[in-house]
Amino acid sequence: MNSIIWIICLILPLIFLFLKTRGHKNLPPGKLGLPLVGQSISLLRAMRSNTAEKWLQDRIARYGPVSKLSLFGKPTVFIHGPAANRFLFSSDSSSMVNQQTKSIQKILGDRNLLELCGEDHKRVRGAFMPFLKPDSLKQYVQRMDHEIREHIAMHWQGKKQVKVLPLAKILTFNIICSLLFGLERGRRRDKFVEIFQEMIMGMWSVPIDLPFTRYRRSLIASAKAQAIIVELIKEKKLQVEQNGPSSSRQDLITHLLSVRDEDGKEMLSEAEIAHNVMLVMIAGHDTSAVVITFIMRAMATEMAVYEAVLQEQEAIARVKGTGEALRWEDLAKMKYTWRVAMEVLRMYPPVFGGFRRAVKDIHYNGYIIPKDWQVSFIILSVAKLVIFSL
Repeated sequence: MNSIIWIICLILPLIFLFLKTRGHKNLPPGKLGLPLVGQSISLLRAMRSNTAEKWLQDRIARYGPVSKLSLFGKPTVFIHGPAANRFLFSSDSSSMVNQQTKSIQKILGDRNLLELCGEDHKRVRGAFMPFLKPDSLKQYVQRMDHEIREHIAMHWQGKKQVKVLPLAKILTFNIICSLLFGLERGRRRDKFVEIFQEMIMGMWSVPIDLPFTRYRRSLIASAKAQAIIVELIKEKKLQVEQNGPSSSRQDLITHLLSVRDEDGKEMLSEAEIAHNVMLVMIAGHDTSAVVITFIMRAMATEMAVYEAVLQEQEAIARVKGTGEALRWEDLAKMKYTWRVAMEVLRMYPPVFGGFRRAVKDIHYNGYIIPKDWQVSFIILSVAKLVIFSL
C-alpha cells in the first residue's frame, strides 16, 4: 500500500508538468528534470562545493541567457545578463509579481513584503518607512555602538586567532535583536539564536516536507521563532496600550504596533508584523555578515586600504572621550571607510538573486514565459560561496 502511494506521488507531478508544458509553444531551451527536485540539488551542491559560478556559466554556454529548468519545486525560466535585469526591474505587477520559492515562503510566512503586491505591499512598506528614515536611524547608532563594544570585548580582544564570518554573524544577530525586538542579552536571546540558525539552514532547499529533511527541521524552527516573536508582539502591544503610541525611535515591533491608519486603527496585523520581522531578520543577517567579512578581508590583504581606514578611524577616536559612544555625526566623517564598503558591495554583492512569478504569458527574447512559472535571476560571487560552503 505504501509503495502504491509513493508511485502515485511521483507520477502525479510528472503528469502535471506534462500537461503544464504541452499547451505552450516556443518555451526556452532546457529540461525541467525530476518532479519537485529538478536542478535544485545540483545547484545547491555546486554552491556548497564552491563551483556555483561554473554551474551558472556551463548552463549559459549550453542553453544561452534564457533557459527553462525546475528549481525548488516549481517550473522556472532562468534569465541572465543586463537585458534580463532591465526586463525584470522595469516590469510592473500586470506581468510579474514578487514571489519567493516555496521553501522561503513557508519558513518566513506569506504576509511579508517579498510576497505581497499592490495595495497590501504599499501599506506594509509605508508602515516600515518611518523606522528607516535618517532622523530615526540616528537614534540607533549608540545602541549599535554598545553591542559592537560588548562583542569585541567578548570575542576579539586577547584572541590570537578569530574566524571573522561566524563572529560577524553573531554580531549582526545581536544588533538585530536589539533594534528589531528590543531584546536584551540573556537566556531568551540565546535560545532565539539557536532556533534562528536552524531555521536559515533550510531556506534554500527542496521543499519536501519529510522528517529527515533539512526543510522539515527549518519549518519546525520557524514555528518556534514565530512563537517567540508573537510573544514579544503581545508584550510590546501591552506596553503601547499602557504608554500610548510611541515614536519610531524604539524597536521595530513597537514601531509597527504604533502605526495607525486614517481611522486610528492598527495598520498591520500580528501575522504581518511577525512575518515581516522574520523577513528583516533574514535580509539583514547574512548580507551584513558577508559585507563585514569582505571588508576585513580587504584590509587584511591590502595594507594601503588598512592604513587609510585605520587613520580615518583614529582621527575620529582622538576627539572623543574615553568610552564615549559613536554618534551620527561621526559616521558622516567615515568617507574612506564608506568607499571601501561600497567597493566590497560592488565586487561581492551579498545577494543570491531572486524570483518573480509570471501572472500571464510573457514574451521575452523570442520565447514564452508561461503564466504562473517562476522567473529567476541569480547573482553569484565569492560572497555566496562563502555562505554556502560553511
